[in-house]
Amino acid sequence: MIIVAGHLTVAAHDRANYLDSCRDVVSRARSASGCIEYALGADLLEPDRISVLEMWTTRSALDDFRGDGPGDDLTAHILAIDVREFECERP
Repeated sequence: MIIVAGHLTVAAHDRANYLDSCRDVVSRARSASGCIEYALGADLLEPDRISVLEMWTTRSALDDFRGDGPGDDLTAHILAIDVREFECERP
């Protein structure tokens, strides 16, 4: 199993719009083959922070979904990324 976890930083005034524009991505991810969990959420304490959590059955499932990554329209709003991938055995 592959776990992707961390956070994104966006302008505080833009966070709600950014998350709203991610609805389609989250929907597509959750219906993708091999997706166990896919979540983006507003941090409760930091107004510019978005928490990221993804869980995938295999590396190939993650790679198939990601393709070339997020579109320029989403990437343009990201000021910083601190996201890591972990491979682990499923219990």
